[in-house]
Amino acid sequence: MPPPTLPRVQPATPGRQRWPLMMGVSLAMSVTVGVTAGVLVSGPAEVSQYLQELLKSWRAPPAVTTSEDFLAVADQRESGHDGDARAAGQTPEHDSDAPHDHDHDHEDGVVELSEQARRSIGLKLGTVGLSTFQRTIRVPGTVVERPGRTRQAVIAPLTGQVTQVYCTPGEAVRPGQPLFELRLTHEELVQAQADLLATTEEIDVVKRESARLEELRTDGLIATKRILEQEYELQKLEGRQRAQRQGLILHGLHEEQVDAIVSTRTLLSKNTVRVPAVDASAEAAAFVLQDLRVERGEYVAIGDTLGLLVDHSILLIEGEGFEKDIPGISAAAAAGRPVAAILESGAGKTREVTDLRITYLASAVDSQARTLDFFVTLPNERVASPANEKSRSIAWRFRPGQRVEIIVPVDEWPGRIVLPATAVAQDGVENYVFHTDDDHFHQQPVQVEYRDPRWVVIANDGSLELGETVALTAARQLLIALKNQSGGAVDPHAGHHH
Repeated sequence: MPPPTLPRVQPATPGRQRWPLMMGVSLAMSVTVGVTAGVLVSGPAEVSQYLQELLKSWRAPPAVTTSEDFLAVADQRESGHDGDARAAGQTPEHDSDAPHDHDHDHEDGVVELSEQARRSIGLKLGTVGLSTFQRTIRVPGTVVERPGRTRQAVIAPLTGQVTQVYCTPGEAVRPGQPLFELRLTHEELVQAQADLLATTEEIDVVKRESARLEELRTDGLIATKRILEQEYELQKLEGRQRAQRQGLILHGLHEEQVDAIVSTRTLLSKNTVRVPAVDASAEAAAFVLQDLRVERGEYVAIGDTLGLLVDHSILLIEGEGFEKDIPGISAAAAAGRPVAAILESGAGKTREVTDLRITYLASAVDSQARTLDFFVTLPNERVASPANEKSRSIAWRFRPGQRVEIIVPVDEWPGRIVLPATAVAQDGVENYVFHTDDDHFHQQPVQVEYRDPRWVVIANDGSLELGETVALTAARQLLIALKNQSGGAVDPHAGHHH
């Protein structure tokens, strides 16, 4: 059997035999030229470092048998550095220019805040829970005085001349405190005093005569009939005196003044006008002399107004309910639900007064404005003590004419997740709440069932877990920080409702 025939090996062509040699010579010349140029430009130290880096970057070459293998190895050496960089997760740029990796990659929907940032935005935290939400309506109102209670006119009880004014406008006064002094010139009053004095003198005469007759009767020298006649006369005079005393009181004199006329036997030449007494059944008054109508030396007649006192310790808020809100306002008044009032307190700030009650509703709807007036009792507050005790001035927090916004509860929704309006950020059609995990705040989309300027009702659909901690304020700032972190734009009016 003949031996097997081996395949014939084709001899290498001259071109394929010279290719590796030519590439080696070219590479050697390139390295020599590069080293020489580096020595001339940078110096031996930099060239030595360059050669070390070059040697490290070259791996041991695989066996080269053909020109195709040599070209493949050369391509691998040229692209080896970039390949290693891609394998390591780096870009094929120079290592010195590549950005450094961050310690923590930003997670989608999570923002991290420092303690300083929390204080800067006024961040407050709270837990999610269920509560009863009261749906409210807001109606405009105005602070007004109480008809028949706030104002008290001081009138002249007698005709006379003003000789003294004891108070100035703006001063607080007490019941019974002197306000004016009048010199009496009224003839009727003078005659009434004279009649009282005459009656008093006649009573004294009858009493003395009765005492004398009593002594004679013991001796049997006088008849009993005479003594009885004196007693009857005394009763008549005493009855007339009582009537005359009441007449002087109706003229404007006090009982003390009438007693002084009887005891001193002198006519009263002047009269002091005082602050009216407060009814014992009414609340304590805090009168202020608001208006002074007379000056010293003026003559006044009976019934003339001397001054005007006001008591602003209790005021009213007159609300204007729109026609569509009348059923809710009527129901709140009938159920005695507490209402709140928001008033401006200066410098653009507002003050909320809670636990107020609707006092009464108007009996008719305004035919032109189509509104129903209702009134809320507003207890006033003193803002400061008087700087001068002699002046006794009073500064009240609420004043007639102030504009008010009244918040009236109309419905109750039990078992709701209720958060402040500042806890929910609106971005287009989406609403977000941020729940916290230490220093990280996670963005959570939620469904809003109701929203007003103060509160937001969140659907209890599992998006928020009961008891978890959320940001109660600065939700809009957290949304802006999250979008800036991800490089997205944010609507500057997001979360605002006009």
